Amino acid sequence: MKSRTFAPSWALCSALLALPQLSAAFYLPGVAPTSYKPGDKVPLYVNSIKPVAAQDALLHSVMSYDYYNEQFRFCQPEGGPSYVSESLGSILFGDRIMTSPFELNMMKNETCKKLCTSKYDMASAHFVNKRIMQGYALNWLVDGLPAGQHLYDDLTQTEFYSPGFAMGTISTTDPEGPTFFNNHYDILVEYHKVSGKEDQLRVVGVIVQPASKAYKGDNLDCNDNQIPPVVLVEDPNTETEVTFTYGVYWTESPTAWATRWDKYLHVFDPKIHWFSLVNSAVVVIFLTVTVTSVLFRALKKDIARYNRLDQINLDDLSGTSALEDGVQEDSGWKLVHGDVFRTPSHPLLLSVFLGNGAQLFVMTGFTICFALLGFLSPSNRGSLGTIMIILYTLLSFVGGYVSARVYKSLNGEKWKLNIALTPLLVPGIVFTTFFFLNFFLWANGSAGAVPFTTMLVIIGIWFIISIPLSVSGSWLGFRAPAVEPPVRTNQIPRQIPPATTYLKPIPSMLLVGILPFGAIFVELYFIMSSIWFSKIYYMFGFLFLCYGLMIITCAAVTVLMVYFLLCAENYHWQWRSFLAAGMSAGYIFANALIYLISKLSLGGLSGTVLYIGYSALLSFLFFILTGSIGFFSSWWFVQKIYGSIKID
Repeated sequence: MKSRTFAPSWALCSALLALPQLSAAFYLPGVAPTSYKPGDKVPLYVNSIKPVAAQDALLHSVMSYDYYNEQFRFCQPEGGPSYVSESLGSILFGDRIMTSPFELNMMKNETCKKLCTSKYDMASAHFVNKRIMQGYALNWLVDGLPAGQHLYDDLTQTEFYSPGFAMGTISTTDPEGPTFFNNHYDILVEYHKVSGKEDQLRVVGVIVQPASKAYKGDNLDCNDNQIPPVVLVEDPNTETEVTFTYGVYWTESPTAWATRWDKYLHVFDPKIHWFSLVNSAVVVIFLTVTVTSVLFRALKKDIARYNRLDQINLDDLSGTSALEDGVQEDSGWKLVHGDVFRTPSHPLLLSVFLGNGAQLFVMTGFTICFALLGFLSPSNRGSLGTIMIILYTLLSFVGGYVSARVYKSLNGEKWKLNIALTPLLVPGIVFTTFFFLNFFLWANGSAGAVPFTTMLVIIGIWFIISIPLSVSGSWLGFRAPAVEPPVRTNQIPRQIPPATTYLKPIPSMLLVGILPFGAIFVELYFIMSSIWFSKIYYMFGFLFLCYGLMIITCAAVTVLMVYFLLCAENYHWQWRSFLAAGMSAGYIFANALIYLISKLSLGGLSGTVLYIGYSALLSFLFFILTGSIGFFSSWWFVQKIYGSIKID
């Protein structure tokens, strides 16, 4: 009988875990395959040049550059390059896709084709050599697939494609020696024939093998391995002449179009990833179950004792020790029933934060679910950023409603200011910080700088769609009835006794904040690696589990802290619950600083400011999110326990 009882649960768990694999087996919405006939032109687009890990495995820059930056002197197509239309999310994440002079025709091999010849003076040679030493990589796109390098993972004994390829190399024998600039590219394109249609061919893989060849004159022998490499000389009186060449080789592949991305989605050291995730899950679940059981057992005894004491006729016990013992037993969270729902300090700011936190909470949940179901394909570049912006904009209604409802329940009177600040304060802080960091990118000539027109589009979305939705949500929130407390509030505030060390604000915040951080620590490492090392993140199944564990942990430990706080006769739980749960963002920022020291070697001021600025921005948003989870779980808890006791 037991096996039948648990069968639906196991089936549900199996279905959830299988969703990412199932979604990869179907054509994803908005991503239709393109079929070519033999001889058809297959466009090759170039993207911005981004830094990856250099030979010392450290990241030395966070700046990306346009492919056709004048310092690189790369060959341009006839009539000049033109931009390829991109989504809003793609632009925000630093993609700058443009046309190229490379000519690829389906199933037509090219052995050694000349592109152009460029000359590098001292300034451009120094610029390119520095980018090579910092580990910059070229990023090309063929039929939506990134051109990558073929690698082999010794640990898992699997082959995979790593997006991007090196701009140049550094001498392995002499680290202080010259850098070699890659000027020849062998482009290996894999294609697959559509079943039943021999003339319908689809691109399923792209590999680029770069090489450095210092050609002499017009003697372009690309297969000659004895040609010395290209060294860009940094001499004011010398210009280095470089001839760019490429070859194209087509090979048939058994890989179907629907599974062509599987080669690019590689997990490094998956056993450690699984072990860490399962370990975190076990610890978090054990902790949560322990906290919940202890808390409810204590509450059950407290409520039973309080209700029993209320049935005793205290007038008959006047002057006896039983009265003193009864009052002594009654010390604890019941004594602050007349103050626990007192309006906290700065209710306006708290309600604005909570409204935006609810908005972020719903947006994050929807985004992870969409990604888990396979709607955010990596082939649809920028889809993750686009859907986040769309959801955050549309969910402004939720933010306005929650903020107004909370503010009304906290007896706030400045309702007009609440309506105005909910869509302006937190988004304004985010946009101002983003604009400031974007100025650094623009000053350094980085391709990651968001264009001014895109900034205007974001402001337009903010003011034309987001703010009206937030105002309408606030209007409904203020029309809705306030959340009534189960007990009355006394006119005179009760004096709060001195707190023990662990219940003081800073120690309690540090204790509560570390547990939600522990639930997402493992996945946070992979997310940061994908952001800063330009890797593809796709493990949304893991992220879904971590997000759920983080919510449960955040709610459980915050409720436990509030219980201890109330038992110590401290009724200032509103801000304490918000700040304690939000402290996990402080650990995330500290983790980002450790990551900066251990994995990055940025050197310059601009790169460090950008890294710290973006890390602080993400930590601030996480602070709003987790703080809101802690507050609402504590609010529900306080409503429940004070609604279950009898108050005269």
